[in-house]
Amino acid sequence: MPHVVALYRHPVKGFTPEKVTSVTVQADGRIAGDRVLAFRFADAATPDERDGLDYWPKSKGLALETFPGLAALRLEYDDEARRVRIEHDGETLVEAGLDDAGRVALADALTAFVLDSPDAKRLQRPGRLPLVLVGDGETSRFQDSRRGYVSLHSTASIDALSAALEHEVEDRRFRSNVVIGGVDAWDELSWQGEVTIGAVRFAAAVPIVRCLATHANPDTGERDASVLKTLTGSFGQDEPTLGRMLLLPGVSGAVSDASGSGGTIRVGDEVVVG
Repeated sequence: MPHVVALYRHPVKGFTPEKVTSVTVQADGRIAGDRVLAFRFADAATPDERDGLDYWPKSKGLALETFPGLAALRLEYDDEARRVRIEHDGETLVEAGLDDAGRVALADALTAFVLDSPDAKRLQRPGRLPLVLVGDGETSRFQDSRRGYVSLHSTASIDALSAALEHEVEDRRFRSNVVIGGVDAWDELSWQGEVTIGAVRFAAAVPIVRCLATHANPDTGERDASVLKTLTGSFGQDEPTLGRMLLLPGVSGAVSDASGSGGTIRVGDEVVVG
């Protein structure tokens, strides 16, 4: 039976995921607490606008696609205290709150880390420094898509990719919110229509085209797996694709569940397609 085997949220875009036992799907279609903060370049501290929606392109901030070494950092975010702690090799680089001084301290510590890494030249390009920590720590807004989606992939697809790579890769590398078991490899790519997880109903949206972020080892930050080439070469994909986005139905984006009052997904929840 298809079911949820793991759930993740990513409080700060591009940094350590939190593995959780349940997530709340908000009325805007996003996971509560997911990507509520982001480190942006100096010339991109305010959003772009497309079709009347704010848009924060990952190319204009710290992201694993261009700064793979970030994966070696361990980041924790305390929602209640509104504090961020960043560690490297078991040592605390910085811990600070989200007041003005704290944001500067966090950005300065990350700047020093990146400038002392192989990714330094990318951060030294014009317009990128000083880094700016944006977000209120509560509102989920820094996903790659302008609309609210939940991202999902299956363990079977990861296993198939690992076999083709002859190198084990794991869920964290793909930064999905929901990981499911009980389906065959790549089944999620063919989904159409309604997808129900627990009591929350979604519509199957677009498959997820992957980027170089997936090449970064989630523990060391080293690019140690040729994911994109393997997806297109070994599996004959036109674009390197793994996983799928899920969109809440309805123009309003309101969550629909058994009680009509919200949407919670839990590990172990059944997944029904169609």
